Amino acid sequence: MMRSLWSASSGMIAQQRQMDVVAHNLANVNTYGNKKVRAEFQDLIYQTLRDAGGASGNGTQYPEGLQIGLGVRHSATNRIFTQGPLQTTDNPTDVGIQGEGFFEIQLPDGTSAYTRDGSFKIDSDRRLVTSDGFLLVPNITLDQNATIDSLVISSDGRVSDTPAGGDQTEIGQITLVRFTNPSGLSAYGKNLFLATEASGDPITSEPGADGAGVLTQNTIEMSGVQVVEEMVNMIVSQRAYESNSKAITTSDSMLETANQLKR
Repeated sequence: MMRSLWSASSGMIAQQRQMDVVAHNLANVNTYGNKKVRAEFQDLIYQTLRDAGGASGNGTQYPEGLQIGLGVRHSATNRIFTQGPLQTTDNPTDVGIQGEGFFEIQLPDGTSAYTRDGSFKIDSDRRLVTSDGFLLVPNITLDQNATIDSLVISSDGRVSDTPAGGDQTEIGQITLVRFTNPSGLSAYGKNLFLATEASGDPITSEPGADGAGVLTQNTIEMSGVQVVEEMVNMIVSQRAYESNSKAITTSDSMLETANQLKR
């Protein structure tokens, strides 16, 4: 009887974690470049009461084994890096990625982070930075006499501006970084990811080359979370949680009945 209590309790814990993931997805439904997180589960070890193929006597074998499962566990959270919808913003410093790749960002300690969020800003030194002031790598700096409206970013990452009274001038090249296993990236917060041994080494290339995506100026990639899908997951998780709690209640009632037996 205790097996059912522990199995059902592990199910409740698993569904609570599923709800945590669903709530996180819904909270980031409007986060630029956000990717859906999927909770993954595995069944726990089994108590084997009889092996399949074991001798049943007189030269015969049991065709099936006898195993009792001991519940479930949360095995991983997998981030799904599918393309999010591109929304037109008419802001020249907004850049969307169509296809694979990340922008490289320099953190204050000099290390690199990576993002799909292309909602860049211009800082006091006229450099392209994130909303938190982190520099885009390679650094892009506008001419002192150029306006933001003159900024032009081509699909292959070439950046140009037009100084007042001058001609259009190329001022830099935006590159994209890809990973062999993007799901192995570690979420840093602030729409940033860090490379890990599981993700593999960063592969830098120009947009449109070597499998990297292309850039689209005046657009921004929206979240890849589908609200309807998350609501369905929420309902399924809620019902599973209720079912597991019912199994605990029923097991407790059966134990109570057993305790009340009299000789």
